[in-house]
Amino acid sequence: MLAAFAFNTAENLPVGLLELISESLRVSLSAVGLLVTGYGVTVAVVSVPLAHVTRAVPRRHVLTGLLAALVVSSLVAALAASYWLLLVARLLTALAQALFWAVMGPVAVGLFAPKVRGRVVGALSVAGSLALVLGVPAGTWLGQQSDWRVPIAMPAALGLISLVTIAVLLPTSRPEEEPAAYGTSPDARRFAMVLVAGALSATGAFAGYTYIVKFLGDVSGFSPGTVSALFVAFGVACLAGVSITGALLDRFPQAALTTAVATQAVGMLGLYAAGTHPVAAVVFLVLMGGALGPVFMTTQNAMLHCAPGRTDSALAANSGSYNAGIAAGAALGGLILTLADVRGAFLAGGLLTFGACAVLLGRRVSARQ
Repeated sequence: MLAAFAFNTAENLPVGLLELISESLRVSLSAVGLLVTGYGVTVAVVSVPLAHVTRAVPRRHVLTGLLAALVVSSLVAALAASYWLLLVARLLTALAQALFWAVMGPVAVGLFAPKVRGRVVGALSVAGSLALVLGVPAGTWLGQQSDWRVPIAMPAALGLISLVTIAVLLPTSRPEEEPAAYGTSPDARRFAMVLVAGALSATGAFAGYTYIVKFLGDVSGFSPGTVSALFVAFGVACLAGVSITGALLDRFPQAALTTAVATQAVGMLGLYAAGTHPVAAVVFLVLMGGALGPVFMTTQNAMLHCAPGRTDSALAANSGSYNAGIAAGAALGGLILTLADVRGAFLAGGLLTFGACAVLLGRRVSARQ
């Protein structure tokens, strides 16, 4: 859980430090946005190949190596004197995270009975969501008070603690012999549909979320201090959504995924339509936050059930497709910023998320027929 928190914090910190990094390294906001895009592209491209290459390596060894990479890359990023060195450090972190999400799930849920695995996925997702509640807001505040390099270095300390803990305590076993190595209800068609829906929803979410600071300031008219507080509210909503969904995930796995995607669509389209009104902006921001964490969590849970082969490969594919969506979303949002205003990014994001919801609902209708 601590490792999940560290990786998610490292991944999302540039969102809150966008303008500080831009001014410090003398590059455009769109260029800093590429720190998110490049991260997502890397995870999307290497997740499945890395999972395949390491499929026979004991998971204790894999996880300790990944956390060592997080420690090193975070320190290099914090010391980077140029934009390009910062980008390279970010890509190293992305390489580690690409495999981390594929390996972590089967290892964790394999320690518990199948009937409670949804709650285990929920607990891990709570830790990841705390990055939005604590990690990113604290990092944003710390960066504003000191320098963006200080929060960028934080994941190194967290990763080191996780590395030592896992190296000492996690048992060593053959990956294919672990209890959650294979899906409980293999279904190649559902597997493909979940991948598509996850990628669409991620594209939609990050088309807007990557530039949420600009939206809240320019469109909703909030001060920088209020924007930091709203980041906390967004994270709390995400944490609440993950906690509630995690408690229901074992009973309603399919409905939980569809509900999360639909809620995200409502939140983003609501921000586009009513974001100029501060109260409405807060309401729809909370809705979007309440859905963002549960969407990825419920797709990960679906992989543990419908994986047509090894669950680590399925989770790698899911993480890859979701991060491809993150990269596409960040790039799409940046493109829209050059052609229109930031409200357009939320309109496009909401429509894409609605498309993801249509994919899931279409799958359920065809299943009934």
